[in-house]
Amino acid sequence: MPGPRARVRHRVYGVVATLLLAALAAWLIHLLVDTGQFEAAKWRPFAYEGIQELLLRGLGNTLKAFALAAVLSLALGAVLAAGRLSEHRPVRWVATLLVEFFRAMPVLVMIFFVFVALQVQPLPALVAGLTLYNGSVLAEVFRTGVVSVDKGQREAAYALGMRKTQVMTSVLVPQAVRAMLPTIISQLVVALKDTSLGYLITFEEFLHAGKLIAINLDYAMPFIPVVIVISAIYIGLCMLLSWFAQWVARRERRSVKTEAVEVNRAEAGSTMPGSRA
Repeated sequence: MPGPRARVRHRVYGVVATLLLAALAAWLIHLLVDTGQFEAAKWRPFAYEGIQELLLRGLGNTLKAFALAAVLSLALGAVLAAGRLSEHRPVRWVATLLVEFFRAMPVLVMIFFVFVALQVQPLPALVAGLTLYNGSVLAEVFRTGVVSVDKGQREAAYALGMRKTQVMTSVLVPQAVRAMLPTIISQLVVALKDTSLGYLITFEEFLHAGKLIAINLDYAMPFIPVVIVISAIYIGLCMLLSWFAQWVARRERRSVKTEAVEVNRAEAGSTMPGSRA
């Protein structure tokens, strides 16, 4: 625990860091105001119904691609992690090869390969690239989480006569998921941001909609306002995802399966027959 002097130093560091960040934010706002980025003419396009519909359609496509990629990535990660934990050496080798290959391959290369070489539509190509990359990363996260559970838990489960599948699903995985949840959510946030790569293959996602607005000469190219709006919404989505993870964690701690069971206090029982009271 930090002592009195250490606590004072930490407060000073916090105040200095806050002042520096506030100064940086004020400088950036000053630059934006000085270059006229907050003029009404640059923000007027967002009041048009067509622009709003374009942004909403792009946001819907982004959320659709993210939802598909998130579900498939979690499923692929679970399958590859089970393969890496398999007792059969060929299965373990194949799973390891796939995980290492897709983790090392840039996600944009995989998206372009599926889109160009396999002649797949933009949405499936984007989802496939995101699934292969994030699924391989999540596979290593799952494997590490299961391995990190204390060996005594596994040994106790086997001593009770459980099979390997029961040990994994009933003992190891529930404990590992609680430890892995922050890392899983962080990777899902990465998948959400990587959906913006879809505009490179003409997928009409949120960033693509913003680009269409920014390059429209009739609106004097309001590039910075578009960036501000899109960035704020992306940040809001990531914060919402983090809040959802915290809610799941709190709900898991309150679960009947994980709550401590109340035990009655020990009381004096009746004496044995033949004994003296």
